[in-house]
Order: sequence, then structure tokens, then C-alpha cells
Amino acid sequence: MTHEFKFIVDQAKIWQSQGKPMVLATVVEIEGSSYRRPGVRMILTEEGESVGAVSGGCVEKEVHFQSLSVIEDGKPKMMSYDGTLRLGCEGIIYVLLEPFELSDNFIKAFDLAIKNRILMKIQASYHKEFGVFDDIGSCIIIDNQTFVFNKNYSPKNNHLLFKQELPPLFQLIIIGAEHDAVQLTKAASGIGWKVIVIASADEQKSINFFPGAADFQTPFFEDIDTTVVDKQTAIVLMTHSFNKDVQYLLAFNNCYPAYFGLLGPQHRKERIISQLLELNPEVDFEFIDQLRGPSGINIGAESAQEIAISIISEILSVIRNQKPILLKDKEGNIHA
Repeated sequence: MTHEFKFIVDQAKIWQSQGKPMVLATVVEIEGSSYRRPGVRMILTEEGESVGAVSGGCVEKEVHFQSLSVIEDGKPKMMSYDGTLRLGCEGIIYVLLEPFELSDNFIKAFDLAIKNRILMKIQASYHKEFGVFDDIGSCIIIDNQTFVFNKNYSPKNNHLLFKQELPPLFQLIIIGAEHDAVQLTKAASGIGWKVIVIASADEQKSINFFPGAADFQTPFFEDIDTTVVDKQTAIVLMTHSFNKDVQYLLAFNNCYPAYFGLLGPQHRKERIISQLLELNPEVDFEFIDQLRGPSGINIGAESAQEIAISIISEILSVIRNQKPILLKDKEGNIHA
């Protein structure tokens, strides 16, 4: 969710600089099933421009229509969309529409929170009925500072409250600079992850080889900054060099990310770990146990692009604590 909200804020900066009033639409509650869960958002302009989404596409036209009055009178409102009356939908969604104006202080605090990987929290105060309500709206809490988007926002005891945390952007550290690393960079950045590529200087590559990468580094093994690794981080080791893989593992041997994968077959992973232990017998076995290799799930991937999908799929299954199965075989709700 954090990357989606960042995308919204980044676009809002542009539209606000162009003098375009905007409306923020937030799904605050659902009944039954829905394409997206509460907490998804979009921003809209009077001209029909939009960024983000609150559904698979069936609700957005109605959201734009209802948002016109918010732009005209500056007052938030609630709308609902009953998908049970529409073909293929089975739920009712409740959407908060409010003026969206970014203060300079919010922009500064938000940008710093993204850069410094600070947890943010959003609260939306709403009613579960259609209508205009002056005092409903959203606020975002950043480093103990509260920012509102509707100046008349004043939560009351009779308001319903939707709360959401925005953790630091999920980041993927790719170690390697071959063609498959390029494709993994593209795929990961495409779903909103922050991608950092690390390679040795002898690769003679630059960030221009990795579309979507936020950073490209070529440090010596002993100079690698491992302090950036947290529980919102995945690492994929894919240098195609046995010796380099061992050296990079030595450099990261005190790191415990959300996911740590190695490219290559099982026997190669075992040889790398054996060499790692020879060079450093003090390596914690918890570090070794977290290593996943071969990285990816079995979808029959062959090309570099398909392998990237396989790797990302496994990372998602790990961080979401899900066992990969066919959705047709899953019992209950898809999002459960």
C-alpha cells in the first residue's frame, strides 16, 4: 500500500503545481467480497484524470461523478457502490471522498519518511451512509506529526474510524548485473518495490542498465552497507560467480531480511554454504537456514522474464505467509 500512496502523492504534487483541485477517494469499508480491500485509494481531477484505483474498473466512473461536487463545494462526502446489483460483483464498498490538498510541511515530512524508512499511519473518519459531511476525512501521522487533507476534518465519537499503517517501502536488493538481474529489476520496480542493485566494479555496468532501479552500487565486499537491510527487505544473490556469491554471503552474514534467495540449483547452494563455513566457521546457523535456493517457485519458468516472475512470486508468498496454490483450489475468500 505504501508504494501506491507514494505514487498518488507524487502525482498530486504535479497537479497541485498546475492549479488543479483534487479529490482523494478511499475505500474505508466493504461488505461481502470486493476486488480490492479497504485502504485502496485514488485521486481525481475535475477533468477526469486519475491515479490509483479503488476497484477493478467498475466503480471508478461513479467515483468521478460523485467527486465533482466535492471539487465544487469543497465538502467531503460518502458514497457506496452495491456490486451485488452488477454482473460479476458480490459486495458493497463504501468510499470516502474528500478534498486533497498537500501542505508544504506534509510534503517535506512525507518525503523524509520515505527516504528514512519511517512507519506512517493513516486514519479515516467516516459514516456508513451516503451524503455530505463537513467533518469527515483522513489524517496521516508521520513521526508524531498529524497532517489533514480536509481543513474542516474533526473526528467525532459517532464517526466510524478506519486505521491503516504504511510501512517503509518494500525493497529488493539484487546482487548481480547479468541479464536476469535486469529483468528482475524491471519486474520488481513494476510492482512498486524499491530496487537496489549491487555489483562488482569489474562488471562495468551503470544504473542505466537497470530500468526502474533506485540505486546502483559497486562497493568492495568489506564496504557494503548492510544497515539498510530490515524486515521490509528481500535479497536475491544472482552473480553467476561461485566465488563472488560466497564473498557476498560473507558480507551479509549478519543480516536477516524478510527473504534471502540464491539463484542456481540446490547442489550449488550446498557448495556455497560449505565454502562459506570453511571461510567463517562462526557463521550463525540461523543465517544459513534462512537462505532459499533455488530462488523462485515452480511455474515452469524458462526465460529471464519468467524467472523474475517466479522469484517475485516466492518473495510475495513468504512475506504474505501464503503457500502457493491455484486460486481455484483455495477455500474461502481470495484475500483471506
